[in-house]
Amino acid sequence: MAQIDYYLSTISPWAYLAGDRLERIAARHGASVTYRPIDAMQLFDRTGGTRPQNRHPARMDYRRQELTRWSEHLGLPIRIDVPMTNPAPAAYAIIAAQEAGGDVAGLVRAILSARFAEGRDIAEDEVIRAALSQAGFDPGLADRGLFVGAETYARNLERAVEAGVFGVPFYHVLDSDQRFWGQDRLDFLDRHLATL
Repeated sequence: MAQIDYYLSTISPWAYLAGDRLERIAARHGASVTYRPIDAMQLFDRTGGTRPQNRHPARMDYRRQELTRWSEHLGLPIRIDVPMTNPAPAAYAIIAAQEAGGDVAGLVRAILSARFAEGRDIAEDEVIRAALSQAGFDPGLADRGLFVGAETYARNLERAVEAGVFGVPFYHVLDSDQRFWGQDRLDFLDRHLATL
């Protein structure tokens, strides 16, 4: 069974636009997915990327156009200009949920939808608790495991850098060391898994 490390950020609109395609692809090929939330801004700093606020206006204008195009193409409504927020609390909840076992994919989608479809602040306790509940988890996970969540979040970043990750969403097939960057590469991931 193939193992996929899925590096994501809770503030990435591209992770939101991935929807449930990764999980459908993994199920089709009998692959397992480990969710590894990371701090994308630190990842950019460490791997030669540029934080969005430091990018040229032409790049940011094009990004907005692409987000709109992909949103329409995938049928996923998106709010593009949501204010920046702290991604860590929602990431800690994902880490705690993965430890607890259950529908982690559903939680990831609930958090990303809260941010990009509803425009909610995913750093707020009530938003995280609602996402946990929606995905079938105990909302109390938002309070428990914060220390472990913080440690794992930091370790995920180190692991990402070591694995050659430089952006999000990023899919690393451990069995073959094949890497796929971006939700627009999921078809290639699907094709690759069919060869294993």
